[in-house]
Amino acid sequence: MRKKNLLIKATTAIIAASILLLAPLSVQASDGGYTYNYDWWGDVQESPDLYSVCRVFTSSELGLDVKLKNPQGLFVEGNFIYICDSGNNRIIKVERVSPEKLEVVDIIDSFKGAEPSTFSNPTDLAISEDGNIFIADQGNERILKLDKDLNYIMEFIKPTDNTLDPSLVFAPNKLTVDTAERVYCIASGINKGLVKYENDGTFSGFVGATPVKFDWTDYLWKKFASQEQRAKMESFVPTEYENIYMDQEGFIYATMPLKTDNDSRVADDENAVRKLNLMGNDILVHNGAWGVQGDLYKGSGGGYEGPSVFADVTVLDNDIYACLDQNRGRVFGYDDQGRLVFAFGGNGNMDGYFRRPSAIEHYGHELYVLDSIDCSITAFVPTQFGNLVYTAIEEFDKGHYEESGDAWQEVMNQNGNYDLAYIGIGRALLRQERYHESMKYFELKYDADNYSKAFKQYRKEWVEENIAIIVIVILALFLIPLGIGKFKALKYEIDTADIFNI
Repeated sequence: MRKKNLLIKATTAIIAASILLLAPLSVQASDGGYTYNYDWWGDVQESPDLYSVCRVFTSSELGLDVKLKNPQGLFVEGNFIYICDSGNNRIIKVERVSPEKLEVVDIIDSFKGAEPSTFSNPTDLAISEDGNIFIADQGNERILKLDKDLNYIMEFIKPTDNTLDPSLVFAPNKLTVDTAERVYCIASGINKGLVKYENDGTFSGFVGATPVKFDWTDYLWKKFASQEQRAKMESFVPTEYENIYMDQEGFIYATMPLKTDNDSRVADDENAVRKLNLMGNDILVHNGAWGVQGDLYKGSGGGYEGPSVFADVTVLDNDIYACLDQNRGRVFGYDDQGRLVFAFGGNGNMDGYFRRPSAIEHYGHELYVLDSIDCSITAFVPTQFGNLVYTAIEEFDKGHYEESGDAWQEVMNQNGNYDLAYIGIGRALLRQERYHESMKYFELKYDADNYSKAFKQYRKEWVEENIAIIVIVILALFLIPLGIGKFKALKYEIDTADIFNI
Protein backbone atom coordinates (compact mmCIF):
# COMPACT_ATOMS: atom_id res chain seq x y z
CA MET A 1 0.00 0.00 0.00
CA ARG A 2 1.40 3.37 -0.95
CA LYS A 3 1.97 5.78 1.94
CA LYS A 4 1.44 9.45 1.16
CA ASN A 5 4.41 11.66 1.73
CA LEU A 6 3.45 15.30 2.23
CA LEU A 7 6.90 16.55 1.31
CA ILE A 8 6.84 14.71 -2.02
CA LYS A 9 3.32 15.95 -2.67
CA ALA A 10 4.37 19.53 -2.02
CA THR A 11 7.34 19.15 -4.37
CA THR A 12 5.08 17.68 -7.03
CA ALA A 13 2.66 20.57 -6.65
CA ILE A 14 5.48 23.09 -7.12
CA ILE A 15 6.73 21.34 -10.27
CA ALA A 16 3.20 21.10 -11.64
CA ALA A 17 2.58 24.77 -10.91
CA SER A 18 5.67 25.75 -12.87
CA ILE A 19 4.36 23.94 -15.95
CA LEU A 20 0.85 25.27 -15.49
CA LEU A 21 2.18 28.82 -15.50
CA LEU A 22 3.49 28.22 -18.99
CA ALA A 23 0.14 26.88 -20.19
CA PRO A 24 -2.76 28.07 -17.99
CA LEU A 25 -5.25 25.33 -17.29
CA SER A 26 -8.93 25.60 -16.59
CA VAL A 27 -9.79 22.55 -14.51
CA GLN A 28 -13.32 21.39 -15.13
CA ALA A 29 -14.90 18.73 -12.96
CA SER A 30 -18.29 17.14 -13.15
CA ASP A 31 -20.61 18.97 -10.77
CA GLY A 32 -22.10 15.76 -9.46
CA GLY A 33 -18.91 13.71 -9.53
CA TYR A 34 -20.47 11.29 -12.00
CA THR A 35 -17.21 10.63 -13.87
CA TYR A 36 -13.98 10.18 -11.97
CA ASN A 37 -10.50 8.71 -12.13
CA TYR A 38 -7.68 7.78 -9.76
CA ASP A 39 -4.34 9.53 -9.50
CA TRP A 40 -0.99 7.89 -8.73
CA TRP A 41 -1.72 8.13 -5.01
CA GLY A 42 -5.06 6.33 -5.33
CA ASP A 43 -7.07 9.46 -4.59
CA VAL A 44 -10.35 10.01 -6.43
CA GLN A 45 -10.17 12.85 -8.95
CA GLU A 46 -13.38 14.17 -10.48
CA SER A 47 -13.37 14.58 -14.23
CA PRO A 48 -15.48 16.07 -16.98
CA ASP A 49 -17.84 13.41 -18.30
CA LEU A 50 -16.40 11.31 -21.11
CA TYR A 51 -19.86 9.86 -21.78
CA SER A 52 -23.37 11.21 -21.44
CA VAL A 53 -26.67 9.39 -21.45
CA CYS A 54 -28.32 9.68 -24.84
CA ARG A 55 -31.46 7.70 -24.05
CA VAL A 56 -32.78 4.87 -21.92
CA PHE A 57 -34.80 2.33 -23.90
CA THR A 58 -37.43 0.41 -21.94
CA SER A 59 -39.76 -2.29 -23.25
CA SER A 60 -42.50 0.26 -23.99
CA GLU A 61 -40.12 2.56 -25.85
CA LEU A 62 -38.97 -0.38 -27.95
CA GLY A 63 -42.62 -1.12 -28.74
CA LEU A 64 -42.63 -4.62 -27.23
CA ASP A 65 -46.03 -6.12 -26.40
CA VAL A 66 -44.41 -8.52 -23.93
CA LYS A 67 -42.01 -6.71 -21.63
CA LEU A 68 -38.41 -7.80 -21.27
CA LYS A 69 -37.83 -10.20 -18.41
CA ASN A 70 -34.41 -10.76 -16.86
CA PRO A 71 -32.41 -9.99 -20.05
CA GLN A 72 -28.85 -11.31 -19.79
CA GLY A 73 -27.01 -11.00 -23.11
CA LEU A 74 -26.21 -8.29 -25.63
CA PHE A 75 -24.48 -8.53 -29.00
CA VAL A 76 -23.86 -5.96 -31.76
CA GLU A 77 -23.47 -7.02 -35.36
CA GLY A 78 -23.46 -4.36 -38.05
CA ASN A 79 -26.34 -1.97 -37.37
CA PHE A 80 -28.23 -4.55 -35.33
CA ILE A 81 -28.32 -5.18 -31.59
CA TYR A 82 -29.40 -8.60 -30.31
CA ILE A 83 -30.91 -8.87 -26.83
CA CYS A 84 -31.15 -12.19 -24.99
CA ASP A 85 -34.52 -11.85 -23.29
CA SER A 86 -33.76 -14.80 -21.04
CA GLY A 87 -36.91 -14.69 -18.90
CA ASN A 88 -39.16 -14.84 -21.97
CA ASN A 89 -37.05 -17.47 -23.80
CA ARG A 90 -36.54 -15.31 -26.86
CA ILE A 91 -34.07 -13.08 -28.67
CA ILE A 92 -34.93 -9.54 -29.72
CA LYS A 93 -33.29 -8.16 -32.86
CA VAL A 94 -33.12 -4.38 -32.80
CA GLU A 95 -31.90 -2.03 -35.53
CA ARG A 96 -29.79 0.91 -34.41
CA VAL A 97 -31.10 3.78 -36.52
CA SER A 98 -29.29 6.32 -34.31
CA PRO A 99 -28.28 6.52 -30.66
CA GLU A 100 -31.68 8.11 -29.97
CA LYS A 101 -33.66 5.56 -31.97
CA LEU A 102 -33.77 1.77 -31.76
CA GLU A 103 -36.38 -0.22 -33.70
CA VAL A 104 -37.35 -3.84 -33.13
CA VAL A 105 -37.14 -5.70 -36.44
CA ASP A 106 -37.57 -9.32 -35.30
CA ILE A 107 -38.46 -11.43 -32.30
CA ILE A 108 -36.78 -14.84 -32.43
CA ASP A 109 -38.38 -17.46 -30.20
CA SER A 110 -37.95 -20.60 -32.32
CA PHE A 111 -35.99 -22.10 -35.19
CA LYS A 112 -36.36 -24.84 -37.81
CA GLY A 113 -34.78 -28.27 -38.10
CA ALA A 114 -34.45 -29.74 -34.60
CA GLU A 115 -36.34 -30.50 -31.41
CA PRO A 116 -36.95 -28.79 -29.14
CA SER A 117 -37.25 -25.93 -31.60
CA THR A 118 -37.66 -23.28 -28.90
CA PHE A 119 -35.21 -21.72 -26.49
CA SER A 120 -35.02 -22.18 -22.74
CA ASN A 121 -33.31 -19.38 -20.86
CA PRO A 122 -30.97 -18.16 -23.63
CA THR A 123 -28.21 -16.24 -21.86
CA ASP A 124 -25.84 -15.15 -24.63
CA LEU A 125 -25.26 -15.24 -28.38
CA ALA A 126 -22.61 -14.50 -30.97
CA ILE A 127 -22.64 -14.16 -34.75
CA SER A 128 -19.77 -15.36 -36.92
CA GLU A 129 -18.37 -13.59 -39.98
CA ASP A 130 -20.41 -15.98 -42.15
CA GLY A 131 -23.61 -14.83 -40.46
CA ASN A 132 -24.22 -18.02 -38.45
CA ILE A 133 -25.82 -17.48 -35.05
CA PHE A 134 -24.53 -19.23 -31.93
CA ILE A 135 -26.84 -19.22 -28.91
CA ALA A 136 -26.16 -20.35 -25.34
CA ASP A 137 -29.44 -22.23 -24.79
CA GLN A 138 -28.81 -22.82 -21.12
CA GLY A 139 -32.12 -24.41 -20.15
CA ASN A 140 -31.75 -27.03 -22.90
CA GLU A 141 -28.11 -27.74 -21.96
CA ARG A 142 -26.70 -26.91 -25.38
CA ILE A 143 -25.14 -24.30 -27.63
CA LEU A 144 -27.07 -23.92 -30.86
CA LYS A 145 -25.64 -23.05 -34.26
CA LEU A 146 -28.20 -21.61 -36.67
CA ASP A 147 -27.80 -20.04 -40.08
CA LYS A 148 -28.99 -16.51 -40.82
CA ASP A 149 -32.41 -17.86 -41.82
CA LEU A 150 -32.76 -19.62 -38.42
CA ASN A 151 -32.25 -23.11 -39.81
CA TYR A 152 -30.65 -25.59 -37.44
CA ILE A 153 -27.06 -26.54 -38.34
CA MET A 154 -25.70 -28.29 -35.27
CA GLU A 155 -25.39 -28.12 -31.51
CA PHE A 156 -22.60 -28.29 -28.96
CA ILE A 157 -23.34 -30.39 -25.89
CA LYS A 158 -21.64 -31.28 -22.62
CA PRO A 159 -17.95 -32.02 -23.18
CA THR A 160 -16.76 -35.57 -22.69
CA ASP A 161 -13.99 -35.34 -20.13
CA ASN A 162 -13.02 -37.77 -17.36
CA THR A 163 -12.19 -34.94 -14.98
CA LEU A 164 -15.75 -33.59 -14.99
CA ASP A 165 -18.37 -34.77 -12.55
CA PRO A 166 -20.70 -37.14 -14.46
CA SER A 167 -23.69 -35.65 -12.62
CA LEU A 168 -22.79 -32.10 -13.70
CA VAL A 169 -25.54 -30.41 -15.68
CA PHE A 170 -24.12 -28.61 -18.73
CA ALA A 171 -25.21 -24.98 -18.41
CA PRO A 172 -23.49 -22.75 -20.99
CA ASN A 173 -23.63 -19.19 -19.77
CA LYS A 174 -21.48 -16.98 -22.02
CA LEU A 175 -19.82 -17.64 -25.36
CA THR A 176 -17.78 -16.18 -28.20
CA VAL A 177 -16.80 -17.40 -31.67
CA ASP A 178 -13.61 -16.84 -33.66
CA THR A 179 -13.20 -16.40 -37.41
CA ALA A 180 -12.94 -20.17 -37.95
CA GLU A 181 -16.20 -20.64 -36.00
CA ARG A 182 -14.48 -22.30 -33.06
CA VAL A 183 -16.62 -21.82 -29.97
CA TYR A 184 -15.35 -20.73 -26.55
CA CYS A 185 -17.85 -20.79 -23.73
CA ILE A 186 -18.20 -20.36 -19.99
CA ALA A 187 -20.28 -23.07 -18.37
CA SER A 188 -21.57 -22.94 -14.81
CA GLY A 189 -19.80 -25.40 -12.52
CA ILE A 190 -16.77 -25.82 -14.81
CA ASN A 191 -13.72 -24.05 -13.37
CA LYS A 192 -11.06 -25.46 -15.69
CA GLY A 193 -11.19 -22.42 -17.96
CA LEU A 194 -13.09 -21.84 -21.18
CA VAL A 195 -14.70 -24.82 -22.87
CA LYS A 196 -13.40 -24.96 -26.44
CA TYR A 197 -15.14 -26.64 -29.38
CA GLU A 198 -13.85 -27.01 -32.93
CA ASN A 199 -16.08 -25.86 -35.79
CA ASP A 200 -17.30 -29.43 -36.32
CA GLY A 201 -18.60 -29.61 -32.74
CA THR A 202 -15.70 -31.64 -31.33
CA PHE A 203 -14.68 -30.77 -27.79
CA SER A 204 -10.96 -29.90 -27.90
CA GLY A 205 -10.19 -29.08 -24.28
CA PHE A 206 -10.14 -26.26 -21.77
CA VAL A 207 -8.38 -22.95 -22.38
CA GLY A 208 -7.04 -20.27 -20.05
CA ALA A 209 -7.69 -21.67 -16.59
CA THR A 210 -6.93 -19.05 -13.95
CA PRO A 211 -3.87 -19.58 -11.71
CA VAL A 212 -4.69 -21.29 -8.44
CA LYS A 213 -4.01 -19.18 -5.35
CA PHE A 214 -3.62 -20.80 -1.96
CA ASP A 215 -2.29 -20.16 1.51
CA TRP A 216 0.94 -21.99 2.37
CA THR A 217 -0.23 -22.75 5.89
CA ASP A 218 -3.36 -24.46 4.58
CA TYR A 219 -1.25 -26.31 2.01
CA LEU A 220 1.12 -27.65 4.69
CA TRP A 221 -1.78 -28.51 6.98
CA LYS A 222 -3.38 -30.56 4.21
CA LYS A 223 -0.18 -32.59 3.89
CA PHE A 224 -0.51 -33.81 7.46
CA ALA A 225 -4.30 -33.82 7.81
CA SER A 226 -6.40 -36.95 7.72
CA GLN A 227 -8.71 -37.76 4.82
CA GLU A 228 -11.74 -36.63 6.82
CA GLN A 229 -10.07 -33.34 7.71
CA ARG A 230 -9.08 -32.71 4.09
CA ALA A 231 -12.65 -33.24 2.95
CA LYS A 232 -13.82 -30.47 5.26
CA MET A 233 -11.13 -28.03 4.17
CA GLU A 234 -11.44 -25.53 1.33
CA SER A 235 -10.14 -26.84 -2.00
CA PHE A 236 -7.61 -24.96 -4.11
CA VAL A 237 -9.36 -24.64 -7.49
CA PRO A 238 -9.24 -22.11 -10.35
CA THR A 239 -11.72 -19.24 -10.39
CA GLU A 240 -14.62 -19.41 -12.83
CA TYR A 241 -14.86 -16.64 -15.41
CA GLU A 242 -17.77 -14.21 -15.43
CA ASN A 243 -17.84 -13.24 -19.11
CA ILE A 244 -15.79 -13.22 -22.31
CA TYR A 245 -15.38 -11.04 -25.40
CA MET A 246 -13.28 -11.55 -28.54
CA ASP A 247 -11.71 -8.42 -30.04
CA GLN A 248 -11.07 -7.74 -33.73
CA GLU A 249 -7.62 -9.37 -33.55
CA GLY A 250 -8.94 -12.64 -32.12
CA PHE A 251 -7.81 -12.16 -28.51
CA ILE A 252 -10.24 -13.16 -25.80
CA TYR A 253 -10.89 -10.79 -22.92
CA ALA A 254 -12.20 -12.69 -19.90
CA THR A 255 -13.47 -11.22 -16.65
CA MET A 256 -13.32 -12.95 -13.29
CA PRO A 257 -14.23 -12.04 -9.70
CA LEU A 258 -11.60 -10.70 -7.33
CA LYS A 259 -10.87 -12.14 -3.91
CA THR A 260 -12.60 -10.68 -0.87
CA ASP A 261 -10.64 -9.70 2.22
CA ASN A 262 -11.00 -7.39 5.17
CA ASP A 263 -8.94 -4.56 3.71
CA SER A 264 -10.67 -1.37 2.57
CA ARG A 265 -8.96 -1.57 -0.79
CA VAL A 266 -8.37 -4.33 -3.32
CA ALA A 267 -4.79 -5.61 -3.40
CA ASP A 268 -2.57 -3.78 -5.89
CA ASP A 269 -1.63 -6.95 -7.76
CA GLU A 270 -5.23 -8.03 -8.36
CA ASN A 271 -6.59 -7.88 -11.90
CA ALA A 272 -10.13 -8.79 -12.82
CA VAL A 273 -9.53 -9.01 -16.58
CA ARG A 274 -7.34 -11.40 -18.55
CA LYS A 275 -6.41 -11.19 -22.24
CA LEU A 276 -5.94 -14.70 -23.60
CA ASN A 277 -3.99 -15.65 -26.70
CA LEU A 278 -4.46 -18.89 -28.66
CA MET A 279 -2.43 -20.78 -26.05
CA GLY A 280 -4.62 -19.53 -23.22
CA ASN A 281 -1.86 -17.34 -21.75
CA ASP A 282 -2.68 -13.98 -20.22
CA ILE A 283 -0.96 -11.21 -22.25
CA LEU A 284 -2.82 -8.20 -20.86
CA VAL A 285 -0.46 -5.25 -20.31
CA HIS A 286 -0.39 -3.84 -16.77
CA ASN A 287 1.43 -0.52 -16.95
CA GLY A 288 -1.12 1.43 -14.95
CA ALA A 289 -0.49 2.68 -11.43
CA TRP A 290 -3.26 0.36 -10.26
CA GLY A 291 -4.46 -3.02 -11.43
CA VAL A 292 -7.43 -3.56 -13.73
CA GLN A 293 -9.82 -4.01 -10.83
CA GLY A 294 -12.50 -1.33 -10.95
CA ASP A 295 -12.97 0.63 -7.74
CA LEU A 296 -9.94 0.73 -5.49
CA TYR A 297 -12.02 1.21 -2.37
CA LYS A 298 -14.59 -1.45 -1.56
CA GLY A 299 -16.11 -0.33 1.72
CA SER A 300 -19.79 -1.01 2.31
CA GLY A 301 -22.36 1.63 1.51
CA GLY A 302 -25.91 1.64 0.23
CA GLY A 303 -26.11 -2.11 0.72
CA TYR A 304 -23.10 -2.82 -1.50
CA GLU A 305 -19.70 -4.01 -0.39
CA GLY A 306 -16.70 -5.93 -1.65
CA PRO A 307 -14.63 -5.51 -4.82
CA SER A 308 -15.95 -4.74 -8.26
CA VAL A 309 -17.45 -7.67 -10.14
CA PHE A 310 -17.00 -7.27 -13.88
CA ALA A 311 -20.09 -8.89 -15.36
CA ASP A 312 -19.06 -8.10 -18.93
CA VAL A 313 -16.40 -6.44 -21.06
CA THR A 314 -16.32 -4.99 -24.56
CA VAL A 315 -13.32 -3.81 -26.60
CA LEU A 316 -13.45 -0.76 -28.87
CA ASP A 317 -11.52 -0.58 -32.13
CA ASN A 318 -8.95 1.70 -30.46
CA ASP A 319 -8.19 -1.04 -27.89
CA ILE A 320 -10.02 0.75 -25.07
CA TYR A 321 -11.85 -1.95 -23.15
CA ALA A 322 -14.90 -1.06 -21.07
CA CYS A 323 -15.71 -3.24 -18.07
CA LEU A 324 -19.16 -3.37 -16.47
CA ASP A 325 -19.21 -3.55 -12.67
CA GLN A 326 -22.32 -5.43 -11.62
CA ASN A 327 -21.70 -4.78 -7.93
CA ARG A 328 -21.86 -0.98 -7.96
CA GLY A 329 -23.31 -0.39 -11.41
CA ARG A 330 -20.30 1.37 -12.89
CA VAL A 331 -18.40 1.31 -16.18
CA PHE A 332 -14.59 1.36 -16.15
CA GLY A 333 -12.57 2.04 -19.29
CA TYR A 334 -8.90 1.05 -19.65
CA ASP A 335 -6.43 1.69 -22.46
CA ASP A 336 -4.15 -0.93 -24.01
CA GLN A 337 -1.54 -0.24 -21.31
CA GLY A 338 -3.93 -1.00 -18.46
CA ARG A 339 -4.36 2.65 -17.43
CA LEU A 340 -7.77 3.80 -16.23
CA VAL A 341 -9.30 6.15 -18.82
CA PHE A 342 -12.69 6.74 -17.22
CA ALA A 343 -15.07 5.51 -14.56
CA PHE A 344 -18.72 6.49 -14.27
CA GLY A 345 -22.11 5.23 -13.17
CA GLY A 346 -23.57 3.90 -9.95
CA ASN A 347 -26.54 2.14 -8.43
CA GLY A 348 -29.88 3.93 -8.67
CA ASN A 349 -32.99 4.63 -10.71
CA MET A 350 -31.81 7.77 -12.51
CA ASP A 351 -30.64 7.87 -16.10
CA GLY A 352 -27.05 6.69 -16.25
CA TYR A 353 -27.40 4.56 -13.12
CA PHE A 354 -28.31 0.89 -12.88
CA ARG A 355 -29.93 -1.62 -10.56
CA ARG A 356 -28.28 -4.75 -11.92
CA PRO A 357 -26.30 -4.26 -15.15
CA SER A 358 -25.75 -7.55 -16.93
CA ALA A 359 -24.17 -6.79 -20.33
CA ILE A 360 -22.29 -4.08 -22.21
CA GLU A 361 -21.62 -3.64 -25.93
CA HIS A 362 -20.31 -0.90 -28.20
CA TYR A 363 -21.11 0.58 -31.58
CA GLY A 364 -18.16 2.72 -32.65
CA HIS A 365 -17.47 4.82 -29.58
CA GLU A 366 -21.03 4.47 -28.30
CA LEU A 367 -21.72 2.19 -25.31
CA TYR A 368 -24.91 0.22 -24.66
CA VAL A 369 -25.59 -1.19 -21.19
CA LEU A 370 -28.29 -3.77 -20.46
CA ASP A 371 -29.99 -3.77 -17.04
CA SER A 372 -31.56 -7.10 -16.07
CA ILE A 373 -33.79 -5.71 -13.29
CA ASP A 374 -34.90 -2.46 -14.94
CA CYS A 375 -35.15 -4.39 -18.24
CA SER A 376 -33.72 -1.48 -20.17
CA ILE A 377 -30.86 -0.50 -22.46
CA THR A 378 -28.98 2.72 -21.78
CA ALA A 379 -27.25 4.34 -24.73
CA PHE A 380 -24.13 6.38 -23.91
CA VAL A 381 -22.46 8.71 -26.40
CA PRO A 382 -19.05 10.38 -26.01
CA THR A 383 -19.01 14.01 -24.91
CA GLN A 384 -16.75 16.64 -26.46
CA PHE A 385 -14.20 15.85 -23.77
CA GLY A 386 -14.53 12.12 -24.44
CA ASN A 387 -14.05 12.60 -28.19
CA LEU A 388 -10.95 14.66 -27.43
CA VAL A 389 -9.47 11.84 -25.34
CA TYR A 390 -10.25 9.29 -28.05
CA THR A 391 -8.72 11.55 -30.70
CA ALA A 392 -5.50 11.81 -28.69
CA ILE A 393 -5.32 8.03 -28.28
CA GLU A 394 -6.16 7.20 -31.88
CA GLU A 395 -3.82 9.80 -33.39
CA PHE A 396 -0.98 8.29 -31.39
CA ASP A 397 -1.86 4.80 -32.67
CA LYS A 398 -1.77 6.13 -36.24
CA GLY A 399 1.71 7.54 -35.72
CA HIS A 400 0.52 11.17 -35.73
CA TYR A 401 2.45 12.10 -32.60
CA GLU A 402 2.31 15.87 -32.96
CA GLU A 403 -1.47 15.81 -33.42
CA SER A 404 -1.79 13.42 -30.47
CA GLY A 405 0.27 15.74 -28.29
CA ASP A 406 -1.87 18.72 -29.27
CA ALA A 407 -5.04 16.80 -28.41
CA TRP A 408 -3.62 15.72 -25.05
CA GLN A 409 -2.66 19.35 -24.38
CA GLU A 410 -6.27 20.36 -24.92
CA VAL A 411 -7.40 17.55 -22.62
CA MET A 412 -5.01 18.85 -19.95
CA ASN A 413 -6.35 22.38 -20.47
CA GLN A 414 -9.81 21.09 -19.59
CA ASN A 415 -8.75 18.81 -16.75
CA GLY A 416 -5.42 19.45 -15.07
CA ASN A 417 -5.90 16.43 -12.79
CA TYR A 418 -6.08 13.94 -15.65
CA ASP A 419 -2.92 11.83 -15.37
CA LEU A 420 -3.27 10.30 -18.83
CA ALA A 421 -2.94 13.76 -20.40
CA TYR A 422 0.52 14.26 -18.89
CA ILE A 423 1.59 10.74 -19.80
CA GLY A 424 0.11 11.13 -23.29
CA ILE A 425 2.01 14.36 -23.92
CA GLY A 426 5.17 12.70 -22.63
CA ARG A 427 4.73 9.71 -24.94
CA ALA A 428 4.05 11.98 -27.91
CA LEU A 429 7.20 14.00 -27.17
CA LEU A 430 9.15 10.77 -26.70
CA ARG A 431 8.16 9.59 -30.18
CA GLN A 432 9.14 12.99 -31.58
CA GLU A 433 12.60 12.45 -30.04
CA ARG A 434 12.13 15.38 -27.67
CA TYR A 435 13.42 13.30 -24.82
CA HIS A 436 14.31 15.94 -22.27
CA GLU A 437 10.87 17.58 -22.55
CA SER A 438 9.08 14.24 -22.22
CA MET A 439 11.00 13.41 -19.04
CA LYS A 440 9.39 16.36 -17.26
CA TYR A 441 5.85 15.08 -17.91
CA PHE A 442 6.70 11.50 -16.92
CA GLU A 443 8.32 12.76 -13.72
CA LEU A 444 5.18 14.68 -12.77
CA LYS A 445 3.03 11.56 -12.85
CA TYR A 446 5.64 9.11 -11.54
CA ASP A 447 5.71 7.10 -14.77
CA ALA A 448 9.02 5.39 -14.01
CA ASP A 449 9.03 3.07 -17.04
CA ASN A 450 8.56 5.78 -19.64
CA TYR A 451 10.85 8.13 -17.74
CA SER A 452 13.60 5.50 -17.92
CA LYS A 453 13.06 5.10 -21.66
CA ALA A 454 13.22 8.86 -22.20
CA PHE A 455 16.26 9.25 -19.96
CA LYS A 456 18.09 6.45 -21.77
CA GLN A 457 17.53 8.13 -25.13
CA TYR A 458 18.32 11.59 -23.75
CA ARG A 459 21.57 10.28 -22.28
CA LYS A 460 22.50 8.71 -25.61
CA GLU A 461 21.65 11.92 -27.47
CA TRP A 462 23.64 14.03 -25.01
CA VAL A 463 26.67 11.76 -25.37
CA GLU A 464 26.50 11.95 -29.17
CA GLU A 465 26.29 15.74 -29.12
CA ASN A 466 29.15 16.13 -26.65
CA ILE A 467 31.40 13.27 -27.75
CA ALA A 468 34.24 15.62 -28.74
CA ILE A 469 34.27 17.31 -25.35
CA ILE A 470 34.04 13.95 -23.61
CA VAL A 471 37.02 12.59 -25.59
CA ILE A 472 39.06 15.72 -24.85
CA VAL A 473 38.27 15.50 -21.14
CA ILE A 474 39.11 11.79 -21.00
CA LEU A 475 42.37 12.34 -22.88
CA ALA A 476 43.19 15.26 -20.62
CA LEU A 477 42.57 13.15 -17.55
CA PHE A 478 45.09 10.61 -18.82
CA LEU A 479 47.61 12.82 -20.65
CA ILE A 480 47.96 15.63 -18.12
CA PRO A 481 49.03 13.34 -15.24
CA LEU A 482 51.23 11.42 -17.68
CA GLY A 483 52.79 14.67 -18.91
CA ILE A 484 53.36 15.90 -15.38
CA GLY A 485 55.00 12.60 -14.53
CA LYS A 486 57.27 12.77 -17.58
CA PHE A 487 58.15 16.37 -16.77
CA LYS A 488 59.05 15.50 -13.20
CA ALA A 489 61.16 12.54 -14.35
CA LEU A 490 62.99 14.69 -16.89
CA LYS A 491 63.54 17.43 -14.36
CA TYR A 492 64.90 14.88 -11.90
CA GLU A 493 67.31 13.53 -14.51
CA ILE A 494 68.54 17.04 -15.28
CA ASP A 495 68.94 17.90 -11.64
CA THR A 496 70.82 14.69 -10.81
CA ALA A 497 73.01 15.06 -13.94
CA ASP A 498 74.19 18.49 -12.75
CA ILE A 499 75.14 17.10 -9.34
CA PHE A 500 77.28 14.28 -10.82
CA ASN A 501 79.03 16.70 -13.19
CA ILE A 502 80.25 18.90 -10.34
